[in-house]
Amino acid sequence: MNKYVKIAIFSLILIFAAFVYWRFFFVFAEGVKGGTLNYYEKKGFVFKTWEGRLVQEGFQSPTAGALQSNEFRFSGMGTEVSEKLERASGKFVELRYKEYLGKLPWRGASRFVVYEVIEVGGREGSGNSEIPANKE
Repeated sequence: MNKYVKIAIFSLILIFAAFVYWRFFFVFAEGVKGGTLNYYEKKGFVFKTWEGRLVQEGFQSPTAGALQSNEFRFSGMGTEVSEKLERASGKFVELRYKEYLGKLPWRGASRFVVYEVIEVGGREGSGNSEIPANKE
């Protein structure tokens, strides 16, 4: 085979490998999100992954005049995370996550992957759990 053809094939393989790494394994962002855990479930046809939704305080408006709650959809990674979040539905949780540029079926259905649960439980001063006395 010609020397230039070998160099071209090697270069294409190298560029393809760099693209795959950048698209599926490069961590674009890391952070912490907090809110009320709406659900956390294991689902999938071939790859069973843990998927959840966190409802955050406040509202966002994708179109003028419409309101919807801030939702954070994520995939869970690891048995420790799954064990904590299975018992935390309806509670306030803080989650540490990584954001990737692409999704992989065995990693989850979301680009956001939670790898640590920081806090589970209520926050100080959030809500009013007591019924006020009737002062008539």
